[in-house]
Amino acid sequence: MDKFFLVSLLGLLIVANGVLGSMMCDNNFGMLEELNNLDTEEENEVELSDIPSWTSERGGKVLVNVDSFGAVGNGEADDTEALQKAWGVACSTAKSVLLVPQGRRYLVNATKFIGPCKDNLIIQIDGTLVAPDNPKDWDPKLPRVWLDFSKLKKAVFQGSGIIDGSGSKWWAASCKKNKANPCKGAPTALTIDTSSSIKVKGLTIQNSQQMHFTISRCDSVRILGVKVSSPGDSPNTDGIHISESTNVIVQDCKIGTGDDCISIVNASSNIKMKRIHCGPGHGISIGSLGKDNSTGVVTKVILDTAFIKDTTNGLRIKTWQGGAGYVKGVRFQNVMVENVSNPILIDQFYCDSPTSCQNQSSALEISEIMYQNITGTTNSAKAIKFDCSDTVPCSNLVLSNVNLNKQDGTVETYCHSAQGFGYGVVHPSADCLNSSDKISQVDDSQSITSEDDDIRHTEL
Repeated sequence: MDKFFLVSLLGLLIVANGVLGSMMCDNNFGMLEELNNLDTEEENEVELSDIPSWTSERGGKVLVNVDSFGAVGNGEADDTEALQKAWGVACSTAKSVLLVPQGRRYLVNATKFIGPCKDNLIIQIDGTLVAPDNPKDWDPKLPRVWLDFSKLKKAVFQGSGIIDGSGSKWWAASCKKNKANPCKGAPTALTIDTSSSIKVKGLTIQNSQQMHFTISRCDSVRILGVKVSSPGDSPNTDGIHISESTNVIVQDCKIGTGDDCISIVNASSNIKMKRIHCGPGHGISIGSLGKDNSTGVVTKVILDTAFIKDTTNGLRIKTWQGGAGYVKGVRFQNVMVENVSNPILIDQFYCDSPTSCQNQSSALEISEIMYQNITGTTNSAKAIKFDCSDTVPCSNLVLSNVNLNKQDGTVETYCHSAQGFGYGVVHPSADCLNSSDKISQVDDSQSITSEDDDIRHTEL
């Protein structure tokens, strides 16, 4: 969206409707303009390293091969100690390449790889790193991580290899698979924590115990051409999870899991996603936020060009009742959906719990959210659903050139405590955003009264 479009949109709305004119105040226009300018920041990113040469004569790299430290690489012998020793040498050696060779499987238990390291470290994964498949064999001291990297700067993770979490027995033990099982956490396959200027290129992460790839407390991360894969019924297996991080680019990634393809949670800003293929899974989500009355803040998020297929949600913002904070300055654009249950969804009554969630008055504030050029098919009658807090309504929701259809029926927009406007073609109509009623739908005969206290959305 160029600046001329923004100016024209602002002017038209001010002339056409005083309420909308006041809504699109200078601050709001400034935020939209700022979101547009975020696209240019990618030019300042350092280019990803090419696959390096291994000899000192070509590239000046120091090769640190896990096989040189006793790794067997047959998928049965425990190669954890060999990988730890190789890491120690690579981390302490400038311009080193930690190599996991292709064509071999390395069985590795839960391990933390802690920096800081010498400059220009490259982790080259061309073979397969595989986790123990039995939860009983897991290190009890590291119950929530498998491969955990922290305190790194200017490091590159790359290669044609696979990180395989062997998660099937973990999934079977989940309470989401069997309510008789206890609800408890499981490891994340790959974690990069408390790091900066990180590049991740070309890797495949699959069958994680729970989340596949977490970026936590990081700044300036670029993820390019990463593939994430697990069955559509594998519980809590988010693809790429971004937490407490800034200046993150996720680009040209194909993600199919049993949970969110990408999830963005508290204290994250300047997040850009480009050319994302998502499905199966739960879509691309901001949240959940606000659980247990916590504060959540997410700002300046852009998704530009995505194909979302056979997912339970498309573009979702999800918050718990009782939280505080805000989600502000988000743009979803150029997205095609196919057979998606909830293509556009704001859910402020999120309740991913085995028991019912109690109604609470406090909530996060959701504002300045734009949906532009969103097209495709849904299997839900409510193609657009804005289910917002009674006490903290959603505001400044903008839909521009949205066209969603259902093959075997009509579609509608549902609004509860949501205010905003549509511009250009918007199907189904978003007229309910202009209504002063707390709850309204396109079909007035099916409107729901504000006395409806049912919990609207439960994952389990």
